[in-house]
Amino acid sequence: MSDSEHHGDRSLSIDNADIARVLQQIADMLEFTNENPFKFRSYQMAAETIGSMGTPVTDIVSRGGATELQKIPGIGKTISAQILEIIQTGKSSYFEELTKDVPATVLDLRRVSGVGLKTAQLLYRDLGVKSLEELKSLAEGGGLASVPGLGEKTVARVKASLARLLDED
Repeated sequence: MSDSEHHGDRSLSIDNADIARVLQQIADMLEFTNENPFKFRSYQMAAETIGSMGTPVTDIVSRGGATELQKIPGIGKTISAQILEIIQTGKSSYFEELTKDVPATVLDLRRVSGVGLKTAQLLYRDLGVKSLEELKSLAEGGGLASVPGLGEKTVARVKASLARLLDED
């Protein structure tokens, strides 16, 4: 059976790492937008649990759907529904909803050495920085010096880290 014949299959070829990645993105966005810390940690723990499991989540779902998923520690009704959606569509409508107001690219800011949660929030909220490219423009224009909490050494570290990250992409 060729790959093109698999299109009738309802679920995509998704592994635990893919599911964990989406759940972690949800957790990161919840944290970035200052959502309830319990909610953020629930998604983060679910991502860690799924990411470290030896058994493919798709096998668990095929054995018993959401009910079987909810037997996994830290996976409740809401997160099991998210996992089912990720398996069936490859994405999360909840994550898409979260990114209507705040673009997902703001999460990339946290990948920069020297930029933590508070700095990333400040860059977005006060300076409108939504991506690595926009952060690079701000840095090249000397705008990082005006960011509270960023000293000379941190600014240099941010610029070096940005250069590496933008080279990778």
